[in-house]
Amino acid sequence: MALAHTHAANPHWLPRLPKRSLRALPGEDGLPFIGNTLKMLRDPKAFGDAMVAKHGRVYRNHTFGEHTVMLLGADANELVLMDKDKLFSSEQGWGPLLNLLFPRGLMLMDFDHHRAERRVLNVAFKPEPMRHYAHRLDQGIARAVARWAEGGTFRFYDAIKQLSLDLAADCFLGMELGAEAKAVNQAFVDEVQASVTPIRRPWPGTAMKKGVDGRRYLIELFEREVPKRRAGGGQDFFSHFCRATDEAGQPLSPAAIADHMNFLMMAAHDTITSSATSLVMLLGRNPEWQERLAAEVAGLDGAYPDQLERLVETEWAFKEALRIVPPVPSLPRRALRDFEFGGFRIPAGCQVGISVGMTHHLPDYWDAPARFDPLRFTPEASRGRHRFAWVPFGGGAHMCIGLHFATMQIRLLVAHLLRGHRIALEGDAGKAWQYFPIPRPKDGLPMELVLASQ
Repeated sequence: MALAHTHAANPHWLPRLPKRSLRALPGEDGLPFIGNTLKMLRDPKAFGDAMVAKHGRVYRNHTFGEHTVMLLGADANELVLMDKDKLFSSEQGWGPLLNLLFPRGLMLMDFDHHRAERRVLNVAFKPEPMRHYAHRLDQGIARAVARWAEGGTFRFYDAIKQLSLDLAADCFLGMELGAEAKAVNQAFVDEVQASVTPIRRPWPGTAMKKGVDGRRYLIELFEREVPKRRAGGGQDFFSHFCRATDEAGQPLSPAAIADHMNFLMMAAHDTITSSATSLVMLLGRNPEWQERLAAEVAGLDGAYPDQLERLVETEWAFKEALRIVPPVPSLPRRALRDFEFGGFRIPAGCQVGISVGMTHHLPDYWDAPARFDPLRFTPEASRGRHRFAWVPFGGGAHMCIGLHFATMQIRLLVAHLLRGHRIALEGDAGKAWQYFPIPRPKDGLPMELVLASQ
């Protein structure tokens, strides 16, 4: 099995560290060439728990052709995400995984470049566009839930993935995918799967080749649309973005726009799909919380998009689902200078990772961390907790730009699901999960929407 990674020609990229540079750190390198990649992919939670038990909360690892130092805990999250001293590169952290698939995506930018591009993207998340998205989401979710309720048992993961893609196409692209929907969805699936394939070059027959081909298809789709969006007055994200200008008053190039849309469309439907699935599974397993949220929904007295802030307990439940199954379980960076953490000196050029998933289950911050308990997120319970103990949306300059969009979509989804229906899981649905590249239940979460007892 060949392992390599390719990044864009960038004179600021630091060379990969030889593994001997990290020998002073606890950890293990695994097998030649592939390291611990297969072991980690097989069961990332068990692998991470075993590494921490054996080596502590700072340890070295070897996966995807990179020697990485993992830093665990809320203090590590704060150090890396806030990055007050500009020690860490997100571009060089994500690059080995995503450079061939999502180049020029927002996560693959640093410092002033990232700030300038993010400012342009923010134009589509201002109050007026968000109100437009809310009403489009409300209509699309209502239609989908009505279909699900009539269809008997269905795989929720598959259904919400298709719905999330349709909603992202409506809100972000301002278009119905129609006959192209299947090809677009498959292109995104191929890109995401390629991000964690052990073979990092797009050789014929490899997952990386499928991912690169999927990217090419999507980029061509987006670039074709740019001229008409610039000339029109659409209220979707894509149209706003095509008309936006940079700090010099110039519009972005069609290639840059297409790259941003490729990344944002992936994030807007794949991560929300994962988050929605974990929440629905946990509500299905905890009927008392279904009833609490159903009562909260029943208290709304008008159009849902205008009352989402009243769904307070729904937000607590969503936060708890994100704690238990964060859609992005770990976040990589590359150290630009030497630094110290946990009593260890870590050299410049080192790949550094923080584990969102493991921090979310540390008993230092969470009593009985395996238990579903949305009351952890009441103002009283949250007071005094380390603010970087819960980081499903990242933090600092790279905080997820779409977090309010995601929260809005989930609130609307719960409102429509529990208005007159309840979630009934089939057997032990959702018992086994695949956590990479994005968490999903292996069985697709078979379930049924049943009428609520009167």
